[in-house]
Amino acid sequence: MLCSVCHKNPAKVHLTQIIKDKMHKVDLCEECSKQKGVTDPAGFSLADLLLGLGASQELDKPAAKGAAEPACPACGFAQSDFKKTGRLGCAQCYETFAEGLQGILKGMHKGTRHAGKAPAAQRRQRDVTEELKALQKRLDKAVTDEHFEEAARLRDQLRALRGAVETV
Repeated sequence: MLCSVCHKNPAKVHLTQIIKDKMHKVDLCEECSKQKGVTDPAGFSLADLLLGLGASQELDKPAAKGAAEPACPACGFAQSDFKKTGRLGCAQCYETFAEGLQGILKGMHKGTRHAGKAPAAQRRQRDVTEELKALQKRLDKAVTDEHFEEAARLRDQLRALRGAVETV
């Protein structure tokens, strides 16, 4: 098996990442693994290898504008720390480094908003509750804007949805 970077030497280092039930492998020769810092944990750019080669440049875009490297005000974590470890220091880091992380997180996950896991019945109830809130908000706006035909239609939808919830 040849190196994924240089395509010349036999691969000796094999890294695997699973994203959305798909396995992505990076195979590196000894020389390329040393260049990427795989043998040196302090210089190893996990973001580059696991998120795709060139991912750290996405993080460097905001830093290139200013001379000093931005750091999280809560924990002092810097972008270079993320590039080395592949992890952030605290919850505030997500807001501090939001601009550079958006593209990376979208590529790694289904989206940038955590939905969590819940039993099917609880998910259905949450969805119905959200739909009820959205309909009520639209109804309030229709009444405020004096669109009474639309308000009547929305009122009927709300009643039907509430009736369906009560029978379950």
